[in-house]
Amino acid sequence: MSRPVSVPPATDADRWLRLTLDTDRLAVLGQLATGPATAAEVAAATGLTERSVLSALGTLAAAEFVQRHGTRYRLEADRLRTLASQLQPAADVDASVLKGMTTDEGVVLARFFSGERLTQIPLARSKRRVVLERLSLDFEPGVSYPESAVNEILSRRHPDYAALRRYLVDEGYLDRRAGVYRRSGGRVDTTPA
Repeated sequence: MSRPVSVPPATDADRWLRLTLDTDRLAVLGQLATGPATAAEVAAATGLTERSVLSALGTLAAAEFVQRHGTRYRLEADRLRTLASQLQPAADVDASVLKGMTTDEGVVLARFFSGERLTQIPLARSKRRVVLERLSLDFEPGVSYPESAVNEILSRRHPDYAALRRYLVDEGYLDRRAGVYRRSGGRVDTTPA
C-alpha cells in the first residue's frame, strides 16, 4: 500500500517563480512594470495576441500579482516588495573559503559558494580552476588519502564529489595511484590557523 506523499505548501515565492516561468506571462509582467496598460496596449507592445495577453492577465490577477482597474491592468508592486522582503538572502561566501586566495579569486569564489558550500561547479575552465585551487587547500600536502576520505572531504563542499575528484585529478591538484590520492598541485596555505 502506498502512502500519500506529503507536499509542503507552496510559498508566495514558489507561486511567483512558477508564474514567471511562462514567457507570455513574463512579457506581460515586463510591460506592466513600465506602468498600467490595457490588454490591447500590452498586446501591441509585446507582440502577443490579445487573447494570450488576457489569459496571462487572468492568471496573474488570480494570483494577486496584477490588479484590474476598469480596462487597465496594474502590476502590484507593493505585493512584489512584500514578497522580496520574505525571501531568504543568499548566504555570503564564508571567510574560511576565501582564506589564502587572492582578491580576484575571491570574486570568482563568491559567485559559486554560499557559506562553505559550493553551489555549482563552474562550466568555464578558468573559473573551475579557481574553485579547484580552493578545494585543493582542503587536502594536506604529503598525506595519503583513500578514495573514501577524498569523497568525504569533497562531499562537505558539494554533493557531486565524484566530479570534483575527477577534476582535481585531471587538473593536477591530486595524484591518484592504486586507489590512493595525494595532493600534487595548488598553493600551500601558510597563514596561521
